Amino acid sequence: MNKKNIFVFAVFFFSFLFSACQSYKKVPYLQDAEILKQANAQTAPVQDAKLLPGDEVSIFVSTSDPVVAQPFNAQGSSFLLDNEGNINYPVLGQLSLNGLTSREAENLITEKLKSYVKERPTVVVRMSGFKVSILGEVASPGVYPVVNEQINILEALAMAGDLTIYGVRDNVKLIREDRNGHKQFVTLNLNDADLLLSPYYQLQQNDILYITPNKAKAQSAGIGTSTTLWISGFSILVSVASLLVNILR
Repeated sequence: MNKKNIFVFAVFFFSFLFSACQSYKKVPYLQDAEILKQANAQTAPVQDAKLLPGDEVSIFVSTSDPVVAQPFNAQGSSFLLDNEGNINYPVLGQLSLNGLTSREAENLITEKLKSYVKERPTVVVRMSGFKVSILGEVASPGVYPVVNEQINILEALAMAGDLTIYGVRDNVKLIREDRNGHKQFVTLNLNDADLLLSPYYQLQQNDILYITPNKAKAQSAGIGTSTTLWISGFSILVSVASLLVNILR
């Protein structure tokens, strides 16, 4: 092997090695050890999910005497918040739960019941429809219910089977709707450990995560579609030509 061939081989080898290193940097989650240390020291308390218009909640009131609590459970335990975030609760009438956590809703109802119940009742409020949607380049896209009303972005991705090899980790889209119906569009970087300190690390009910495909997947999808169209068109032309040949014989 002459010097020129050795030089070309060396350039090719180191170029391949450099590109492999560059690609690897885009794969691991939560890079940067210093940020991780900071996150351990400054982790913000997990925020409870807040009730929003359109949410469904279950409410159950109990007392030492079941007869006393019965009127408050007469219409069943499930309630749907209207467009203003209100529910029509037995005996108590209209209650505004918009923007409240489950704990705050429990305290509100307990306070309202003081006028009707001598003892302090036990009130349990649970969100029945807490869910997040995960779309795009994950192993199992879909809508996932969340039982305990708390979930972070990494837990959500784990439920969906994690990203595929085509998922872009530094361009994850989060769509969130606030209590006034306004939608937020946020771009998140899973490679950056600073994500742990982000207010969007903890997901809220009805959040939508979209994992964008990389260029290779997008291009292959385009090629696949165009190729299918060309084959279909060619098949139609062949069929028409065969028909004309048979007719003109």
